[in-house]
Amino acid sequence: MREVPVDAEQTAVETIQREMTVFARRARASAGRMHPELSLVSYTLLGHLEESGGCRATDLAAYYALDKSTVSRQVSALERAGLVERRQDPEDHRVQVLDLTEAGRRILAQVTVRRRAAVRERLEDWPQEDLDRFAGYLVRYNGSTGARPADD
Repeated sequence: MREVPVDAEQTAVETIQREMTVFARRARASAGRMHPELSLVSYTLLGHLEESGGCRATDLAAYYALDKSTVSRQVSALERAGLVERRQDPEDHRVQVLDLTEAGRRILAQVTVRRRAAVRERLEDWPQEDLDRFAGYLVRYNGSTGARPADD
């Protein structure tokens, strides 16, 4: 492993933090434009429910390192909007599992198409090698098992 001067490492980490904050703010702002009633958190939760085939609210909270009350509020809003429903877990009838409704699947698909188009537009002039490298870095970063700060 090579030695990196402390100043260079600190500068790089500060730049990464600043740029990730800008990225997060833009993502939250664009979520409202994609679907006015679907926040970035709601979109993320719907996506997870689709990928997982349904799960408990506590599983969502644990996976995204969110407070259970935050997830509860989001899920309640999604239920009221008719995008999520609760069903009994077939293996444990005491447990309620969250799943997408047909309307939830439809809206998620619409927003996903728009979000992908927006990302493609921002990256349209990037060479494939840069796209592959960037994708790999994001997967590596998000897969890190290091301690997660509260404002991550």
